[in-house]
Amino acid sequence: MTIAEVNGQKIAYDLQGSGPPLLLLHGFPQTRAMWGAIAPTLAAHFTVVTADLRGYGASSKPEGVAAYSFREMGRDMLELMAQLGHESFSLVGHDRGARTAHRMARDAPQRVKRIALLDIIPTHLLLSELTTPVAKGYYHWFFLAQPAPFPETLIAADPDYYFESCLTGWGSNVLEDFAPAHLAAYRESWRDPACIAGMCNDYRAAIEYDFALDSEDIATTLPIPALILYGADGPMAQAYDVPATWTGKFDSVSSQGIAGGHFFPDTAPDATVKALLGFFLI
Repeated sequence: MTIAEVNGQKIAYDLQGSGPPLLLLHGFPQTRAMWGAIAPTLAAHFTVVTADLRGYGASSKPEGVAAYSFREMGRDMLELMAQLGHESFSLVGHDRGARTAHRMARDAPQRVKRIALLDIIPTHLLLSELTTPVAKGYYHWFFLAQPAPFPETLIAADPDYYFESCLTGWGSNVLEDFAPAHLAAYRESWRDPACIAGMCNDYRAAIEYDFALDSEDIATTLPIPALILYGADGPMAQAYDVPATWTGKFDSVSSQGIAGGHFFPDTAPDATVKALLGFFLI
């Protein structure tokens, strides 16, 4: 692990491989460890950077909701890649990492060569046209966004119970589907009260800041090839035609469902890396 000081934050990252740069961003409630079964294969073709988002893992956990907009999280990563000498690069994000990646592409499209977004629909669409099944399945968006210290206090009573219920709740996974080393890294992170607060602020910011930011450039079509991967058995695929939600967001969009639920990068790493290689090696 290396720590970079960028955008006023300390961002933890790992670096492996050689070739064109490729940044991988994790989601909630995980860390960069989620790429453990994927990054080594990608590193045979790319210089792979896996980083912890602010508020997660070993990265900084600043105070305040405004610090957790996807714009600020994206600035961390844009500056990290510049510090590593990569003015342009390809990008993969899952869950919150995918939302951060989408904002990075909107704010700095000239820096993103190709982008893969894993198991999300656009943030603005999810919030502006919220459906009953999504509100029920993704209740955590609104629980975590409640004013502090309400969700933090409840979660801190048993963080393993709460966050493991998230891992197993979005696509009928069981904990045995997750590599022990990955689970150990996730538990170490989410047992930290500062991480719990950071994750809550991440979800607060989506409603308090990101919705408005996304409204400003909602009609933008990005000149970047995009790959949309989604869990074929997950709540997003059950509630939406996931590829269709990205129509008009990028000049070129390809898509593929991966067997499993929301956490398919953990539970189906071989299928995930095969799809990523098929897109990024063009």
